[in-house]
This record gives sequence, C-alpha cells and structure tokens, in this order.
Amino acid sequence: MLTHRKLWQAIDLVAKQCNMTPSALARRAGCDATTFNPSKRTSPEGRDRWPSTETLAKILNAASMDLVAFGELINSLPEDSTSPKRRAKKTEIQG
Repeated sequence: MLTHRKLWQAIDLVAKQCNMTPSALARRAGCDATTFNPSKRTSPEGRDRWPSTETLAKILNAASMDLVAFGELINSLPEDSTSPKRRAKKTEIQG
C-alpha cells in the first residue's frame, strides 16, 4: 500500500542509490535544494505533504529510474505499523 511515509522513504532511498543526499537529488531534479527536507514533508499544521506527479517525474528522470522500478522500491518497504490493516470484505451471494 502506498503511504506518505513509504513514498518519502523511497525518495530517500533513490537519493542514496544515486550516492546523493535528498538535497542533492532535489537540485539534480531541478527543484529547490530544500524540497525533500523532512521539515517540508508536513505542513505547519501537521498535514502530510505529498510530492506532485511532476516532482516524482523529475526525481525519476534525475535518477534514470522508471516508474515500475520506483513502484517496486516502494513495495519492497515494510508496511507502516500505524497504517490501518485492510479488512477483507465478505461478499454475499444474493439468489
């Protein structure tokens, strides 16, 4: 499942795989160096900030990574311990 924490963790891992800091990755992607700072990942009110699809595209381009590889990276990360578990829905057959 895609979560805010896993997405940002994946961005940090992409930077690490490129032997860069998140700030260096941001600069290489054409963004402000502070774009990926942990302090920018939530609003002052505590609301999660998600990167835009444009920013994600810039990251992938800067890292020479495709969306499939990025998705696999996200899926390889452990599930958040705080995220609600998906409940299986029972389907009743009406007849």
